[in-house]
Amino acid sequence: MPVTLARLCLVACVLAGPAFGQLPAKVGGQELPSLAPLVKEVSPAVVSIATRGTVAAPNNPLMEDPFFRRFFGFPEQGPGPRPRQRQVQSAGSGVIVDAAKGYILTNHHVVESADEIEVVLLDNRSLKAKVIGSDPGTDVAVLQVENAKNLAALKFGNSDQVQVGDFVVAIGNPFGLQHTVTSGIVSALGRSG
Repeated sequence: MPVTLARLCLVACVLAGPAFGQLPAKVGGQELPSLAPLVKEVSPAVVSIATRGTVAAPNNPLMEDPFFRRFFGFPEQGPGPRPRQRQVQSAGSGVIVDAAKGYILTNHHVVESADEIEVVLLDNRSLKAKVIGSDPGTDVAVLQVENAKNLAALKFGNSDQVQVGDFVVAIGNPFGLQHTVTSGIVSALGRSG
C-alpha cells in the first residue's frame, strides 16, 4: 500500500499530541499584561438591568371580519377595534456614573417601555430604579436607583484623548449572561452612520 501525503499528515498529527491555542506567558522575556486587575476594579460599577412593561399590541385584521369570527366561534364584538396590550420584558447593562445620587447610564431601548425597572449589582443587591432622562436618537438613558448606598461609580474619560490602537474593554450582561468581559482595540475615530 503506497504511503500518501494524507496518511503521513495523519500520523504526524497523532504523534504530535494535542495542540492548545494559548498565549505564551512571556514574550521577549517580559510577562504579557493582564486585564484582570482592571476588570476587578471597575466591575462593581457595572450593573444588570431588568424591566417589565406594557405595550400596545397590534390587532389581527381577521378578528375584525364578522364572518371569520362566526366561523371560528369567537364572540361578537362591538363596533371598532378594541385596543389590546401585551406584557414585555427587557434586559440590558448599565454603568453607575454617580454613586452618591445613584445615577446609572444605560440604553434607551432597554427602558423605553418599562413600568418597572430592577437593577442588580455585582454583589447581587437588587434595587428599584426610575428613568431620569432618555433620548431615543442616541439610544441613551439615565436611571436613578432608590436607596443608593455603598455604590461604586466609574468616572467619564475624555474621548478627545482616545487614539487608534488604544485598548478597550467592554463589561456587560448580554442575553442575561451576567458579567461578561471582552476586549479589543480602537480601530478608527470619527466614523458615523
